[in-house]
Amino acid sequence: MNTEQALRQPFPSSEGQEKSVMVGGVPVSTLSLDALINKMVRDAPLRRMQQEPALLVFDCNGQGLSMNASDAAFRADLAQADLIHADGQIIVLASRWFSTTPIADRSSTTDMFIDSLGRAAEHGVRYFLLGGEEKVNAECARRIIEATPGLELAGRRNGFWSREEEEALIAEINATSPDVLWVGTGKPREQAFCVRHRDRIKAGWIVTCGGLFNYVTGDYPRAPLWMQKAGLEWLHRMVTRPKQLAWRYITTNPHALWLIWKHRHG
Repeated sequence: MNTEQALRQPFPSSEGQEKSVMVGGVPVSTLSLDALINKMVRDAPLRRMQQEPALLVFDCNGQGLSMNASDAAFRADLAQADLIHADGQIIVLASRWFSTTPIADRSSTTDMFIDSLGRAAEHGVRYFLLGGEEKVNAECARRIIEATPGLELAGRRNGFWSREEEEALIAEINATSPDVLWVGTGKPREQAFCVRHRDRIKAGWIVTCGGLFNYVTGDYPRAPLWMQKAGLEWLHRMVTRPKQLAWRYITTNPHALWLIWKHRHG
C-alpha cells in the first residue's frame, strides 16, 4: 500500500483539542501522546505531498526550560517551532499544578517514536533517521525495520557533518522525500539545524529527538516505568551516565523548577 492509498484509510480520532499552555516561559502543546502520534501520521504525508512547509516539532523538558531562559540563540530557535511537546514529566506536572489547561500526558520523544512505528507502517509513512554515531544509527534502523513489518525508511545518516557539508546533506534528505525527518544531534545543535534549513528540507514534519537512536538500540538504558511516571527518569539517566549527564541535571533542574515557579501564573 502506498502513502496515497494509506491516507484514504480511516485514522483513529485524536483526543483533545489543539491547545498550548505556558510552562516555565515555554508554550507546550496539551495533546496526549496518542493524539500527537495520530496528528503526525496523518498530517506529515499530506504536507509533503502538497509541498507545504514542514511542521517544525521540538520537545520541552527541564533542560529545555533552562536553556530557553539562559541561551538567547536557543530561545530564538525554540520560538520558531510550530509545536512543542512535553518530553519531560516535570512539564506535565507543572501544567497540572499551575494551569487550568493541563497537558494530557507525557510525550517523551522515545515513546513518540516507538509507539508510532506500527501506525507509520500501516499508513505508508516514511521516516528519515538523522543523527547518532554511524553504528548506532544503522542499528536503530535495522531494529525498527525488523520489529515492524511493512515499515519503510526513506533513508538514514549519522549525526556527524560540518557546516560545509550541509548543502550535500540537505540534497540527500530531499532526494528521499521523507514524511518525517527525525533529527537527533542534541540541544542546541539540532534546533539550530532545523531552523536554519526548515524552508529547504522537503519533508512533512521535522522532529528533534536528542539521543533517541541510542535508546532504541539499548546503548542508553531507560528508567523503570515507575520512575518515568514519577518524573524521575532524569535521576536514572544521571546515575547510569554520570560523566555525561550529572553536571547537566545538577545545574538545569533547579533552574527549571525556579522558572516553573516564576512563570506559574502564565
